[in-house]
Amino acid sequence: MMSRYEDKLKWYIDENNIKAEHLSFKQSCHSVEEAALTANANSDDFVKNICLITSSDNLVVAIVKGEDRVSTTNVAKALNSEKIRVATPEEILQRTGYPCGGTPSFGYPAMFLIDPRVMEKEMVYSGGGSENSLIKIAAEELQKANNGRIVRIRK
Repeated sequence: MMSRYEDKLKWYIDENNIKAEHLSFKQSCHSVEEAALTANANSDDFVKNICLITSSDNLVVAIVKGEDRVSTTNVAKALNSEKIRVATPEEILQRTGYPCGGTPSFGYPAMFLIDPRVMEKEMVYSGGGSENSLIKIAAEELQKANNGRIVRIRK
């Protein structure tokens, strides 16, 4: 059964003519490992959307490959920002309109930063709006959809 979050994301994709495939599953796709098994895909093809809050209270979404970790130092440098912290699950839901674990790479107001390693992939899988869904999208299309800045943000 589709969640209202998945419906909202599908609507956004259609409304904005984003070339992406929305995939819905019965199993959880919360972790990269679970998602790769569920989607029968290579874990190397997954990206994570890490929601961060700047000291001036702005939402920043750091998009890195599934196996990479975000460096808050690199993100702060890229933004010339004082301090950055990881958003709580409540803040993620409140600010993106999507639950933690299903947060998509676009579709809500935020500043998006994309690690260059993401752009090396032709196709990537990203959060599909809920823990049981994914989006399959070309890396270039993903950047177009969120107007993301390509900058090294991984550790």
